[in-house]
Amino acid sequence: MDQMVENAWLIPLFPLAAFVIMVAFGRQLKTTAAYIGILATLASFVLALFTFLERFQEGAETFYQPVHWFSIAGFDVTMGYEVTQLNALMLVIVSLVSMLVHIYSLGYMHGDDRLPVFYQYLALFTFSMLGLVISPNLLQLYIFWELVGVCSFLLVGFYFYKPEARAAAKKAFIVTRIGDVGLFIAIILLFWWTGSFVYNDIFNAVENGVLEPWQITLAAILIFIGAVGKSGQFPLHTWLPDAMEGPTPVSALIHAATMVAAGVYLVAATFDLFAASPTALNVVAYIGGFTAIFAASIGLTQRDIKRVLAYSTVSQLGYMMLALGAAGLIGYAAGIFHLMTHAFFKALLFLAAGSVIHAAHTQNIFEMGGMWKNMKVTGWLFLIGCLAIAGIPPFSGFWSKEEILLSVYHAGRMDLFWIAVLAAFFTAFYMFRLFFVTFTGESNLNHKPEESPVVMTLPMIVLGVLAVVAGFINTPWNPVLGEWLTYGMEGELHVEAPAWISVVTVLFSLAGIGLAWMMYNKKSLSRDWLSGRVPALYQLSYNKYYIDELYDTVFVRPLRGIGIIVNWIDDYVVDGAVRLTGRITDSVAGLGARMQNGQIQTYGLVTVVGLVLLIVGLTVAGGYYK
Repeated sequence: MDQMVENAWLIPLFPLAAFVIMVAFGRQLKTTAAYIGILATLASFVLALFTFLERFQEGAETFYQPVHWFSIAGFDVTMGYEVTQLNALMLVIVSLVSMLVHIYSLGYMHGDDRLPVFYQYLALFTFSMLGLVISPNLLQLYIFWELVGVCSFLLVGFYFYKPEARAAAKKAFIVTRIGDVGLFIAIILLFWWTGSFVYNDIFNAVENGVLEPWQITLAAILIFIGAVGKSGQFPLHTWLPDAMEGPTPVSALIHAATMVAAGVYLVAATFDLFAASPTALNVVAYIGGFTAIFAASIGLTQRDIKRVLAYSTVSQLGYMMLALGAAGLIGYAAGIFHLMTHAFFKALLFLAAGSVIHAAHTQNIFEMGGMWKNMKVTGWLFLIGCLAIAGIPPFSGFWSKEEILLSVYHAGRMDLFWIAVLAAFFTAFYMFRLFFVTFTGESNLNHKPEESPVVMTLPMIVLGVLAVVAGFINTPWNPVLGEWLTYGMEGELHVEAPAWISVVTVLFSLAGIGLAWMMYNKKSLSRDWLSGRVPALYQLSYNKYYIDELYDTVFVRPLRGIGIIVNWIDDYVVDGAVRLTGRITDSVAGLGARMQNGQIQTYGLVTVVGLVLLIVGLTVAGGYYK
């Protein structure tokens, strides 16, 4: 194995070093903190890119470097790093998007007094995600998994003086912890049953029949619960749209290639475990399929530009889970391929949305309009992102989405196939609704918006190029990426694509774009032509199916009531008993203090009273016993 792969452990250390430097010197660094963060992520990206290229040439041999950590009850626990096809690709995606977000933030966060703190959080987040990806065992992954959650709490709540940001940060932290409990239990059970945290040891135990089928299914589903939390799958999706309260670069970083991708990566990294349980795969497929259509239907009616993109992220993550669960190795390759292309075009869309917000000073799309006239660079890049996510050829999203649909169709899962096609129609409609309302028509702003500076547009241009060309790495006639990702794995890898699948899906996407154009650009159809006929459905979608209200009624309020009761018991029963004991002791001590006051008259009186009581006692007792 070549030198770069052997030194892959350095990739996460560059942003960690940047974080330590920024913490050590604090806010006195000012703008210098941004350059430190940019250089650190650039170093990580360069090393990750060379590692990927070497790995691409070397084939399928995994480089695994364990280091003894500690021993307990006869078991050796290790930490270290490994380089596989999957994480070599992920290292490039994470480091590249992170670097571009670092550069973009220099312009977006310009003038913010807490700029060094922001870059501290970004550096720690990048280190955590890279450490998660390169981990060779579940215990080490879980440590970084939780650190990613802590960093997301800090970044989402960066504007801590806003009540909405504080609430969103707490919500993100708590909801993802629910999923993390499932992952934690899975790790404990797998260690109990196999005696190891290492991926390969667990997979070998599965292959050799050490685990019973029910154990495999239980462990896989518990791992998937962790992925559901991080990747915003139904029913733990509610934190992700609220996380839009953080700065827009954070939204691009968290919701494109890093935190939300961690759940998809986890399922892919433990795919051998899932592949041994058809039940677990079905759970993944149907949760993913439902999430894809569910989130897309909510995106149809949202008015906040970042929330539309957030629900789009949830929907696209559902696509990835659908592929992983429904279609074997073909679906595995398709899901990872879509994870890659989505990282590029969704980061582009979020950064372009940040450019629009930076110029318009509002996030409500109906308060914008006409942005194209003054922001042509942002407009063209946003259009590229919309075409990519809508699945229009030859943009990258077309190739990866087609791969998913093909794999699901080939697996004979027609119910999931048509769900995915309908979700594609919804995606095309709400993304071009967003585009037409924001960039065309008359401006609704009371000021003239200006194009963002080069430091913001340059990262967007890089992502725009990738959103166009990245799909060609895995075309039907030359599936380079898919073959490389699945090299050495057993299963069907190649299928012939029926031509009608591409035709149908592109037609559905074009229909969605056409409908959005007629309603929001040409305006030959009224905006409320459908919502006016079925207002109940519109309200359901606009209010996110009242899932948050349901959770508030079923979980939050009862738990808050229990908390009030427990708090009352703690205050008045437990603390009351402690306070009563203290007061009794204080009273007794006070009585003793009053008796020992140094006055001879008091001592004489006490002596006389004591003598009288003693005489009376002896007299009574003597007479009684006599």
